[in-house]
Amino acid sequence: MESYESNPQEWLEYAQFDQFRYTRNLVDKGNGKFNLMILCWGEGHGSSIHDHTDSHCFMKILQGNLKETLFEWPGKKSSGAMTKKSERVLGENQCAYITDSIGLHRVENTSHTESAVSLHLYSPAFDSCNTFDQRTGHKHKVKMTFYSQFGERTPGATATSQENN
Repeated sequence: MESYESNPQEWLEYAQFDQFRYTRNLVDKGNGKFNLMILCWGEGHGSSIHDHTDSHCFMKILQGNLKETLFEWPGKKSSGAMTKKSERVLGENQCAYITDSIGLHRVENTSHTESAVSLHLYSPAFDSCNTFDQRTGHKHKVKMTFYSQFGERTPGATATSQENN
């Protein structure tokens, strides 16, 4: 991930946007060992606070800027606001890494004029994760979906995937 220099000619065929929410576009299933995806972020789009179901998440910005906010795991007995650990803005060709032992995160395109595109490698692949309410720390299990697979729009997929809520 670190050594790859973004080249839109190599990834543009996988970059499919939705006007309402960010999209997850599957590029490669890695023989069941990983998922490689292009995520497309329209202006103001962002993920919920989420975990990675014991998977390793590598992210590289291919276009634009994305803000990553890290959070502590909510306490078992607490029902208060989640604790923010840090936040940073990642620009084109910058990388990030997270796993559940580091904490939880939210990724956002805070621009009101520019879209963003990121490359994600999840190992091992997973099909559900937990999202968290920032005000209460309550978690909710959601099924992960793909907006497209291998450059083709996924039949039956909706723009309102649960992980985006």
